[in-house]
Amino acid sequence: MAQQATLQAVSGRKARRHWTLDFIIRLVREKPLGVVGAVIVLVMALLALFANWVSPFGYHETHYSDALVGPNSTYLLGTDYLGRDQLSRIIYGARISMVVALAAVSLGTIYEVLIGLPSAYFGGKLDAIVQRFVDAFMAFPALLIMLVVSSILGPGLLNIIVVLSIFGVSSSRVIRGAALAVKENVYVEAAKALGCSHLRIMLRYILPNVMAPIIIVATLRFGQVILTESTLSFLGYGIPPPFPSWGRMLSEESRLYMYRAPWLAIWPGVALTSAVWGFNVFGDAIRDLLDPRMRGGGAGRFR
Repeated sequence: MAQQATLQAVSGRKARRHWTLDFIIRLVREKPLGVVGAVIVLVMALLALFANWVSPFGYHETHYSDALVGPNSTYLLGTDYLGRDQLSRIIYGARISMVVALAAVSLGTIYEVLIGLPSAYFGGKLDAIVQRFVDAFMAFPALLIMLVVSSILGPGLLNIIVVLSIFGVSSSRVIRGAALAVKENVYVEAAKALGCSHLRIMLRYILPNVMAPIIIVATLRFGQVILTESTLSFLGYGIPPPFPSWGRMLSEESRLYMYRAPWLAIWPGVALTSAVWGFNVFGDAIRDLLDPRMRGGGAGRFR
């Protein structure tokens, strides 16, 4: 009996120690496209982090004598109309996209938790009022709201992060639905009977049990935020020049010199498409693996 108990304890510690490894193995076995998306996301994150060392030139380093030069051994992806290296600008554009996406998704996640969690927990009139506000917000086209807010705040990194974080308002319904199911559990009623405060119950007993949908929604929103930031930059409401945004790279010189220098439109478009596709595929894989209805899913780690 003692030996069996020892073996069970060791196996339990081993399972707890390597649950991340088990998750990665499931990702590789069950979601090969998710692995490809994860590799794209990892490469993009590394390029953004080490852009100063990876890029061959500065993002605004101009070589006027080499303007509109095609891909060669010096400029692997060619140059723009000012002689700036396209590869360097795309690498620095990855940094901008990652910073904007991380900050906007994080801020939007705070919005959705602050709106969805109290709405589900208290219910009643508060829930009705908050949800009618969310309904009214969702009735307007998201891009139209962002263009209005961007025109009021003006271009800039901080302003674009605030604008893109608005996505969290509509996503609060997912958190509300998950919290409504969790608050009916017995341990929540027991916490109320013991006299725990509302804040403690929401933070200690409900929030940890809705972390799986929070992570899923946040992961799926990365690609949407990157695409929307590029759209706003393409329309002139995003990151101001000379900072290299993929959307602005497709907007200014690409439209003027597209026929003469097609690489100005091809490579920023390839970078944007790859990033959005990678985040979407990786987010779908995480959603499937964290689905609590799937046997052996990783969602149990967040309960």
